[in-house]
Order: sequence, then C-alpha cells, then structure tokens
Amino acid sequence: MRKLFTSESVTMGHPDKVCDQIADAILDSLLSEDPSSRVACEVMAEPGKVHIMGEITSKANADYKAIARRTIREIGYTKDEYGFTDNCEIEESVHKQSPDISMGVDSSFDEKGESGAGDQGIMFGYAIDESEELMPMALVLSRKLTTALTELRESGEIPYLRPDGKSQVTVEYDGRDIKRIEAVVVSTQHDDTVALEDLRKDIREKVILANLPASLIDGDTKFYINPTGRFVLGGPAADTGLTGRKLIVDTYGSKAHHGGGAFSGKDPSKVDRSAAYALRNIAKSIVKSGIAREAELQIAYAIGVAKPISLELDTFGTAKASEEEILKCVEKHYDLRPASIIKRFDLRKPQYLSTARYGHFGIKDYPWEKVDVAFLEDLTKL
Repeated sequence: MRKLFTSESVTMGHPDKVCDQIADAILDSLLSEDPSSRVACEVMAEPGKVHIMGEITSKANADYKAIARRTIREIGYTKDEYGFTDNCEIEESVHKQSPDISMGVDSSFDEKGESGAGDQGIMFGYAIDESEELMPMALVLSRKLTTALTELRESGEIPYLRPDGKSQVTVEYDGRDIKRIEAVVVSTQHDDTVALEDLRKDIREKVILANLPASLIDGDTKFYINPTGRFVLGGPAADTGLTGRKLIVDTYGSKAHHGGGAFSGKDPSKVDRSAAYALRNIAKSIVKSGIAREAELQIAYAIGVAKPISLELDTFGTAKASEEEILKCVEKHYDLRPASIIKRFDLRKPQYLSTARYGHFGIKDYPWEKVDVAFLEDLTKL
C-alpha cells in the first residue's frame, strides 16, 4: 500500500532554535562549574532583543548576557542588515528554583536517600530500522539538508546564505519499505543581491542532489526551493523565537509520539530530558538487537517520586518475542529512577548546546546513543 510521510528540520538560525541554543549554552556553562545546578531556562528572541527568563539555582557564576551574545555570534547573526545581531538588547529575569519543587527532587517521597523526579510528565523513546541511525528516514534526510545549508554558509561556498532556513522531505512507503522521495522543500534566508534563479540552482545541486540518496530520487520527485521567491529577512528579526517550540524537529519528526515536554534549558533532574534520553537508548538497543524492527516506549513519572509510575512498549507487530518478555529484559538492565539515569549517561557534564543545534537523537557521539551490549545480548536470547 502506498503511503507518504513527511518530516521537517530547521537550521541553527531559526528563531526558535536561536532560543534553544542560548538556553542550552547557559546550561552548559552552569554545569561546567557546578554539576548539581538546577536549571529551567527559557529564552525569547524578537527584533533587536533577547529575554532570558526562568528558574536557576547554582553555585556557578555565569554571565548570561555574554553567553547569549557569544551564541548568537556563533550562529552567524553578526551583520546589521540581518535585523538581529549579537549586539541586540538583552534582558534578564531569572530567579531560584521553587523550594516546593526542589524539596521533591532532593529527596523522593517513595525512597529515602533517592532523588525524585523534577516534575510529573510523560516521555517517549523511539527507534526504527529504516536508516543507519535507527531514526525515521524522512527526518534523517531533512536534517541532512539543513546541516548542509549551515556548512555551505559557514564555509563560504554559497556566500549569500544567511542563518535562517528550513527543509522538509516527504518519503513514499511500499508497506514498511521506503520506495522513493516524493517531495523536497528547502527555504533558506539569503542576501538581497542574489537572483532567485541562481539560488534555486545552487540549492538544488549543492544542497539537495548532493545530500539525498540518488536512488530515492526519480523524475516524479518534486522540488520546492524558496517557494515564496524571497526570504531576506529571517531569524528573530522576522519571527519571534521561543525555547521549546521545535519539539518534533528535536525528536522523531512526528513519526513517534511526544509527551509534550521540551528539552533545551533544562538540567537532567528534569525527566522531560533525562528520561527521554534513556528511553531512546532502550528503543535503539531493542531495534539494534534485531528483536524488533520498530520500538516505542512510554514512561510516566510523578513529581518527587523516584520510581516511574508506568512503562509501556509498542513494537507495532514487528517483534520476534512478546513485548512482555522484552519489558522484563528492560527492567533487568535499566534503573529508570532519575538519579540512576543521570549517572548512567553522565548527564551532569556540559554537552547540550549541540543537541539544540542538530537534534537530540540519531547522533552517534551522544552517550544515550551508545547501545548497551549486555542488554543487546540478552535480547538476542529471547
């Protein structure tokens, strides 16, 4: 049966991603000095101004404004004609974490001496065997395009590119197998001097055709490159940015469920982030073992309680063993209390800025992307 599925990705210069990066750059700076920092940092960006808000309790002495300016500069917003630069006005409104929340995190209500979850919430982890990364193919491909836009801009190979940009890839399935690419959309911010014809030619050749598998492109594949014809004003100068608004770009490209909690700007005591990372590791290990072609896990926590209140697995009819057997194996190998997750994946070290740029999953350098060998071996015995 023919089925189409689409995922999108955005560049570092997208207004919401600008905010995610500032929030995670602040988090990294705080963790580098004080690994026990409690951080829930929110950022908003608009033309000429950045607002840094949230709850932060830390022994670290971080200059939030300087971190924000450095991050904006690294993204590439350095020219006045962009309408938003590292010289923008920055406003701070940060206070300490509520004692009512910290009480539940410091000491769980169900286990003495154990940390509790930083909030109630639902998280998901997912993996599928349709790409080398064990991620949804549409998301992998759309991410390749936005990564290429950034690399070509930073290298100067396409000198007229500006930091903001988006991509979208639609793949066609025949049953569970990917047959071809149906459509590609790329919208990129650019200098006012470039001719639209030249831009479309460069993006088609140097971004799309150079990065998507030729075997999946045919004569019927549709290309939409800057469909409105003009994208000079971009980033926060054109559209107000806010942390946590690119949840699907950050995770699985809408192929899997999402619990609703954002990641960027949150320290790992927040299970929105840490538990989602742990579940990705479990799901990836399940698919990597070959026991299932696709796996999605859901977990739920109560604030101040260490142990999850539920853990469920769906293998979408692809498993070679029962989901109950697989879950028993999960429970044998994984302690999903917050403190144990943090320790297992070394989540108190600064490492989060890159996740805000290129996505939180499917990148091999992240510790939660390294499969558990012992768990893998036990799965193969089922």
